[in-house]
Amino acid sequence: MEHYIKDVLFTKSLTGFYFDDQPAIKGDAVADGFCYRGSPVTPGFTQIRQPGEAVSVILILNDGQVAVGDCAAVQYSGCGGRECLFIADDYIPFLEREIKPLLIGESVIRFRPLAEKYDSLRFSGRKMHTAIRYGLTQAFLRAAALAGRKTMAEVIRAEYGIADAEYRRIPIFSQSGDDRYNNADKMILKRVDVLPHGLFNNVAKLGKSGERLRDYILFLRERILELRQSPDYNPVLHIDVYGTVGVIFAMEIKKITDYLEELSDVASPFALRIEEPVDAGNRAETMALMREIRREIDLRGLAVEIVADEWCNTLEDIKEFADNKAGHMLQIKTPDLGGINNTIEAILYCNEKQIGSYCGGTCNETDKSAEVSVNIAVACNATQFLAKPGMGVDEGLMIVNNEMNRVIALANRGR
Repeated sequence: MEHYIKDVLFTKSLTGFYFDDQPAIKGDAVADGFCYRGSPVTPGFTQIRQPGEAVSVILILNDGQVAVGDCAAVQYSGCGGRECLFIADDYIPFLEREIKPLLIGESVIRFRPLAEKYDSLRFSGRKMHTAIRYGLTQAFLRAAALAGRKTMAEVIRAEYGIADAEYRRIPIFSQSGDDRYNNADKMILKRVDVLPHGLFNNVAKLGKSGERLRDYILFLRERILELRQSPDYNPVLHIDVYGTVGVIFAMEIKKITDYLEELSDVASPFALRIEEPVDAGNRAETMALMREIRREIDLRGLAVEIVADEWCNTLEDIKEFADNKAGHMLQIKTPDLGGINNTIEAILYCNEKQIGSYCGGTCNETDKSAEVSVNIAVACNATQFLAKPGMGVDEGLMIVNNEMNRVIALANRGR
C-alpha cells in the first residue's frame, strides 16, 4: 500500500523547561526564586529565563494514521555557537506558507531520503532553523514506522545498515537542575545509571578553588553508599561544570588535571565524568584544550573522563572533536544537530572512532522528541542517553525509561 502525507497541521506547544540566557547567568544575574533579576544579554531574549516553546508538526497520512514531531530548541539557545532563540509564533507562519505545500503528497515509506531532503533545504541561502529540521524529521521517522508497522528503532537499523540483531538498554543519565540534593536522592532510589548533572553553571556554585564541587561529590558518594539497597548499584557520577573549572584554574592544563584527579579520588569507588571542564569561547581553542586535558588524564591513568559539550554542536563539530580525541565522550545535543538523521550519523561516527556517544539534548524538549531520541539511542547503541525533558527527575526518567523498555521488547519480539 502507498503511504503518503495527505495533510499537515502545526500547533504551538510547551516544552518541559525554559529558555535561559546563559551568558547573563554566568555574568551578573541574581537568582530570585525560580527567576533571575537582571537584563538579558543574548539577542532574542526578553528576560533571562523565559518559558520554553515548541511547534508540533502533525502529519496526517492517507490511511488516517497520524505522525507527530516537535520542533524544539535547547535551553541555552543563542550562545556557544548555537542557533538563535526559537519562538513558535515567529515560525508557524513560515511553516504554513513554505513547508506545508512541499509536504503534501510526500511518500513516507522511507525515512532517510525524506529526512536528508528537508534537513538540507535552503531558503534565501540558509538552512531552516535547527528546531524546525529537528521536528520535521521526528515526524518523518514516526510516519515511516507507522507505514512499515515497525518501531522507529527498527526503521533506523534497516535504513542505516546497522547489523546488530539485538536491541539493548542504554544507560540513562538523569539531571537534577539546581535542586541537586533532593533530586540526587530520587535518582539513587530509582537506581539511575548515571547521575546527577548538578548544574554547576557559575564559579560561585563551584567555589573559588572548586571546594564546593569537591564537597558535593563527597556528598554523592556517601549518599549512594547510604541509600543504595544492594552493593551491585554503582552509578557513574557525571557533573556538568559549564567551563568553570577552566576559569578557576586560568586554563592551565596541569592545574585543571590535578583538580580532576582530586575529584576522582573523592568519587571513588564510583566512576566520574566531568562535562565541559573548559570553554574558551570558540570551537578551535576549546577543542584544543579538551584534547590536551584528555591526553594528560590518559597519561596519568586517572579514573575520570571529560565530556565535550559547548562548541560541539553540529555533525561536523562532532566529527572534528572525535577525530581530535577532544574528550572521552561527546554530547550529541539532538536539537542542535537539526535533522535527526544527523544525530544518527553522529552516534555511529563516535562509535566507529571509539569515543563515547552521549545521545543528549536538553531539558527544554518535549515527550514526543524524547521518545524519538530513545529509539535513536537504542538503534545506534549510544553509550548513554539523557533523561528528558524537564529538571524534575521523575517525569523525564519515566518517559524515556518506559519508552526504552517498550521499544526493546517490541523490536526483540519482532526478531
